[in-house]
Amino acid sequence: MTQGAGQGPDVRTATLRDFRVPAYVHETGPVQGGSAGMAAPGAPGDTPVATDDGYTPTQRDLPVINRGDTVQVEVQAMPEPPQAPASEEHGPLFVVGDVHGYLDELLGALQEQGLIDAEGDWSAGNARLWFLGDFTDRGPDGIGVIDLVMRLSAQAAAAGGYCKALMGNHELLLLGAKRFGDTPVNSGAGTATFQAAWLLNGGQKTDMERLEDHHLQWMARLDAIESEDGHLLMHSDTTVYLDYGDSIEAVNDTVRETLTRNDADECWDLFRKFTKRFAFRDESGPSAVRELLDMYGGHRVVHGHSPIPYLLGDVGSEDDSDGGGPVIEGPHIYAGGLAIAMDGGVTMAGKLLVCQLPLDN
Repeated sequence: MTQGAGQGPDVRTATLRDFRVPAYVHETGPVQGGSAGMAAPGAPGDTPVATDDGYTPTQRDLPVINRGDTVQVEVQAMPEPPQAPASEEHGPLFVVGDVHGYLDELLGALQEQGLIDAEGDWSAGNARLWFLGDFTDRGPDGIGVIDLVMRLSAQAAAAGGYCKALMGNHELLLLGAKRFGDTPVNSGAGTATFQAAWLLNGGQKTDMERLEDHHLQWMARLDAIESEDGHLLMHSDTTVYLDYGDSIEAVNDTVRETLTRNDADECWDLFRKFTKRFAFRDESGPSAVRELLDMYGGHRVVHGHSPIPYLLGDVGSEDDSDGGGPVIEGPHIYAGGLAIAMDGGVTMAGKLLVCQLPLDN
């Protein structure tokens, strides 16, 4: 693979420990002097607990938000966005991988595809644009990214196209950090909190300070899974969507209802399941994809979530993430051609991917 876009603004980028699944967690009390509600690593007598392929909060050297900085709010219902004018033909279909706060890179990628003009306004007529989730955390301007997507949604609808977005695990994480703060949750592997998990997975204090009610309402209403032109669009490369319903509509309704109930443990369980990954990567990958397609329809899954270098196994240590691994130039088609991975690893000095579907094998 050839070299692509360079580093973004001078901010902290993710290392492999942001993506790697810890070998164990500890069932202990809070760390003294550490993040609230986190299990103490390495305490004598701890018993390793098996984990899955999702995030598990562990102690890392990220800034801690004071208790007073976290506001707990209830997300209210929000009116449906304006519908695009009726059209006899749909425009071309584009998808965007994980953005993680890299607003400048997103603007450049959208303009390169002719979707926006030099001023950042919609310029693609009746084109269709889907974001696959994870707008915030790790990068410098997550709220700016959300504001852009919301603005483009209105502009695209007025032009006869549309710009829509899916729920990623980092939207669930940010919602939880704002709504539940450092309230302990039943993680299944010791004590955890949304605030601590958000900080440890790249939460940016500037995003929290700028987060407003309309951002929260928008995130809470996002769909988890959708279908376009036979492409089953989802954020995470996992089959846990099957746990939430036997149709696309049922899955989306269940996720929204879970968030509406405002129960910290339920929301944590939802977040944890959305962090699972690699279901399509190994020999059983094609059958896992077919299970989803048989249930929800379509002929191919398109997802974000797992950075392609990590998905390929090309990055095997934290040192590799600082320039030692390959830079991804385009999507990764795998699982016998049934799956397309769209996270180019912008947080790992990779490329923010915006691509038109369909893609050839």
